[in-house]
Amino acid sequence: MAPIITTIEDLRRVAKRRVPRMFYDYCDSGSWTESTYRANEADFAAIKLRQRVAVDMTDRSLTTTMAGRPVAMPVALAPTGLTGMQHADGEILAARAAEAAGVPFTLSTMSICSIEDVAEAVTQPFWFQLYFMRDRAFNDRLIDRAKAAGCSALVLTLDLQILGQRHKDLRNGLSAPPKPTLGTALNLLTKPRWCWSMLGTRRRTFRNIVGHVEGVRDTSSISAWAADQFDPRLGWDDVQRIRDRWQGPLILKGILDVEDAEKAAATGAEALIVSNHGGRQLDGAPSSITVLPEIVDAVGSRIEVLMDGGIRSGQDVLKAVALGAKGVFIGRAFLYGLGAYGQAGVAKSLSILRQELDTTMALCGHRDIRAVDRSILRTPPVRAAAP
Repeated sequence: MAPIITTIEDLRRVAKRRVPRMFYDYCDSGSWTESTYRANEADFAAIKLRQRVAVDMTDRSLTTTMAGRPVAMPVALAPTGLTGMQHADGEILAARAAEAAGVPFTLSTMSICSIEDVAEAVTQPFWFQLYFMRDRAFNDRLIDRAKAAGCSALVLTLDLQILGQRHKDLRNGLSAPPKPTLGTALNLLTKPRWCWSMLGTRRRTFRNIVGHVEGVRDTSSISAWAADQFDPRLGWDDVQRIRDRWQGPLILKGILDVEDAEKAAATGAEALIVSNHGGRQLDGAPSSITVLPEIVDAVGSRIEVLMDGGIRSGQDVLKAVALGAKGVFIGRAFLYGLGAYGQAGVAKSLSILRQELDTTMALCGHRDIRAVDRSILRTPPVRAAAP
């Protein structure tokens, strides 16, 4: 009997059964002790809402804008690496589901499907995420390819100058495609649905890189190239250089401190994303939701503030909006759906979030997401969970 799916957690359980361990763990883990990864969810749960009654709850609206783009609800699909390893052609399937739901999809530099693959599969512009690499010419080519594909915003990730220590990925020997080890082979034998779907696609490695960098042709050459490419020298002058070349809406991802938020606002970027990289970079950093209010208070009048990290329900979306986020990005929430059921699973995850958001907003006495503010929260609104 097929499981009844009513929550994001239901999708997670199905994905865990269907996705090979190294790729499921890549999605469902954090760095070091995973204290920040856990806090992202726990600190949302600590926020309590004010229930209101005898309020007209008809004619509700979740429509708003994110980085100037009209959206059906304040949710965007975050850039996630290796999405096409959760399910064959994963980026294409997720982009199609996002388009149908009226929300933005963001393609990662480290995607399995290329910029061009996704552009051919959708009818609306999507967003592209850029890592700042040592190979400046490659950076420039990626930006130019994103422009040519009609991408309508560039998300520049600032918090991956050095890769966080991710123990599960190290133990699993993460690679795309999987390296032919005995342990990997035995695990793949338990995932026949995944294996069958992968046999039906040619997209099994980093197609934004292969064929676009001299000498990078296979798994070993990609690994050697990528290991040396994240640039620890990244500075704010580099951000300005990217802005000058892109010349379209720019979103800065990875802001977790007011001082950095001030610098981000000074670049003239359209938006910033309060983010700790899903708890996969600096373990021991605060959860995104705990620092969101202070960043909104500091720079919210000068730059649009978005956030990610820990979103597992529509209630979480509402809490983030109440604390000043114009919208949120979801990563794991849609990846669980993708790993479980492909495009239909991503659509289901978005449907779940939408229903939960709509119901919770109504029970808090509001009909328009644009009118939601901190008054719907009991105070104090946020208290960081113990690590």
